[in-house]
Amino acid sequence: MPDDHEDIDRTLDAVGPRLKRLRQRSDVTLIDLAKQTGISASTLSRLEAGLRRPTLEQLLPLARAHGVTLDELVDAPPTGDPRLHLRPIPCGDGSVILPLTRRPGGIQAYKFVLPAGGDDEEPELRTHEGFDWVYVLNGTLRLVLGEHDLLLKAGEVAEFDTRTPHWFGATAAGPVEYLSLIGRQGERAHIRAVTK
Repeated sequence: MPDDHEDIDRTLDAVGPRLKRLRQRSDVTLIDLAKQTGISASTLSRLEAGLRRPTLEQLLPLARAHGVTLDELVDAPPTGDPRLHLRPIPCGDGSVILPLTRRPGGIQAYKFVLPAGGDDEEPELRTHEGFDWVYVLNGTLRLVLGEHDLLLKAGEVAEFDTRTPHWFGATAAGPVEYLSLIGRQGERAHIRAVTK
């Protein structure tokens, strides 16, 4: 039966080819990746060829640049515990944000819980890069999107370019819970429908 050191050696030896595949799949040159990570192109080449073992200081920026978790980058064995330990983020206004994704990059998922609001509340519209897809779980969500002032009920969905000025809030009728999928510009939630 192999010992832990052999498992670690095997895992680290497999990182080089995985790094090369990830870089080639993204069609990124060693020079471009060096600029993104701060790791020299010659060091990256030696890591990919398996001539050098990666350090944690190298793996972290590489995982970030490739948009994968550290576990995915090194192909870490499963821990046997599939539970996610999500930590709610309380906000000063009484709302709570629950991140539902843990990987860097790509589309990020969040659950928002907003306390009851005032129907006459003046929204502070914001803009940022990206695309948002919103699904209301419970309650009524007030979505101000550009010149539109919408009330979304449970089960309703909205999607929009976040460069459009927008604001989310609850109504005086009570709190609201909703899911939000936020992606970089050009990334959207794709809905596939099965027709009969």
